[in-house]
Amino acid sequence: MKKPFLFAAILAFCAVAPHAATAQTAQKPVSPARLTPTVQAVRAVAPAVVSITTAKTVERRGDPFGGGFFPDDFFRRFMGPGFEFPGAPGRRRTEQSLGSGVIIDGAKGLVLTNNHVIAGAETITAVLQDGRSFEAELLGSDADFDVAVLKLRGGANLPQAVMGDSRDLMIGEPAIAIGNPYGYGHTVTTGVVSAVGRALRAEDGAAYADLIQTDAAINPGNSGGPLVNIEGRVIGINMAIRAGAEGIGFAIPVEKARRVVAELMDTGKVSPVWLGLLGQGVDERTARYFGLAEPAGLLVTEVAPGGPAQAAGIAPGDVVLSAAGARVEDAEHFQGLLRTVTAGETVTLEILHGGARRTADVRAAPFKRETAEALAAARWGITVREGGGKGLVLAQVAASSPAGKIGLAPGDRLLGIGGERVNGMDDLTRAVLRHSMHRSLILLVERGGRGYYARITL
Repeated sequence: MKKPFLFAAILAFCAVAPHAATAQTAQKPVSPARLTPTVQAVRAVAPAVVSITTAKTVERRGDPFGGGFFPDDFFRRFMGPGFEFPGAPGRRRTEQSLGSGVIIDGAKGLVLTNNHVIAGAETITAVLQDGRSFEAELLGSDADFDVAVLKLRGGANLPQAVMGDSRDLMIGEPAIAIGNPYGYGHTVTTGVVSAVGRALRAEDGAAYADLIQTDAAINPGNSGGPLVNIEGRVIGINMAIRAGAEGIGFAIPVEKARRVVAELMDTGKVSPVWLGLLGQGVDERTARYFGLAEPAGLLVTEVAPGGPAQAAGIAPGDVVLSAAGARVEDAEHFQGLLRTVTAGETVTLEILHGGARRTADVRAAPFKRETAEALAAARWGITVREGGGKGLVLAQVAASSPAGKIGLAPGDRLLGIGGERVNGMDDLTRAVLRHSMHRSLILLVERGGRGYYARITL
């Protein structure tokens, strides 16, 4: 069963910007007893935390009769919040979203935040604790990891947070969240590290693994803000809250965020990875055969020679029961979990091998273009070449392959795979990795200037 969760960001439909914390005036000396480790940790990090406001223009249908006779929400009061009157004239309005971020390089003005905080934004504004406001530009982001890097325009010699180590977190150790919940800039909440290695699956199927769980209060608007340890070091980036629960929040471990940032700054993207295996979901018949209580997991059908899985002793016929601490539901879920793994990272798999359960540590390898092309040829029966900016051209189609059986032919243009546009070889690589375990696939193909959808079945 999927676990619904909410990203800790909030939409605001009025022009209210998060205001900075009020500057403290000169006060009498503070008793050392009040300068607790928590106070000192907050003082160390808070100046580097920013409140983020983004804005974008959207078009909504308004009063169908014109003239402003009915208020904007008149029909929605009765028909529901998503109601739009057919044929009503479109009207443009500005939507704002609130979130948080943390400065990771004060000299360059670099801010780390969540991808979902800035996704689709036309303008991004960041406000520091001291009240300074900067326009920000997006340097790079990755939706699978939910990480984004911003640059504050004109920002130099800014306060920056010290990065900690999320690899040795202790359950129960203090955790401090700092952010912009509901627009209350630089709000501090405290709690503990409740668990590590948590996994989430959103209602849209997106999977996230290896997360930090905390009971430090995280609310809409906290997204992108830092989770801090008692030493005043950043150990995570707050990301989501469990829908309908209290005291269950999640953060991206700072070590994972660090690796993603390094790739984004170096190449502008995060390289896809794989474990060198293919498989299919476990159905009821397969579950009974292996003595499993329910149909869940990934039945390994192929192992790449010399690949990571083979090196870890995994063989066809094994069943992957869990990955990175998350119970594997099916093939799609397994692939989703791997989308939050970086190259060189070790993934612990629980395997059913020869009737016995064991664990296998598999080192994720880059999923290269050559591997993608080989899989596309072997599984789908197509070989492609660059298409001059519009899709890819089918160079060869094996007659007895799934693609050949439905009539695809050399010269056809491949414009989309599984609902995703394909404009170049990088797109093909990502699409093959995402859909290589699917039993059927929808392709968008153009022939003779006309586009059509075609389903191939393995």
